[in-house]
Amino acid sequence: MDVNWIAIGDISDIPLRGARCVKTPEGKVAVFRTAENEVFAIEDHCPHKGGPLSQGIVHGTSVTCPLHNWVISLETGKALGADEGQVRTIPLRNENGALFIALKQSAQMVAAE
Repeated sequence: MDVNWIAIGDISDIPLRGARCVKTPEGKVAVFRTAENEVFAIEDHCPHKGGPLSQGIVHGTSVTCPLHNWVISLETGKALGADEGQVRTIPLRNENGALFIALKQSAQMVAAE
């Protein structure tokens, strides 16, 4: 599948252990920065009840949903512990702090929040 790498900002735009949400034609994408400066992108909805993961608490390489405390792996998108479900992970590149996400070739950037 051909993809477009879309610039979404700089790593400094995202606080440590925080997130930003990016609107795309493929839906909202949550971009997370861990305390160790790792960056991940996943769909911005919990597989449980659709809670906004971008508003959750980042710990290690996971995020806890603000609605019902489901823990989601930022690396795999899978629910951890006894919970079951998964969100799609979005390919992300960090080029010297400049961040890019991969969208299908037909998709174009809409807006960043």
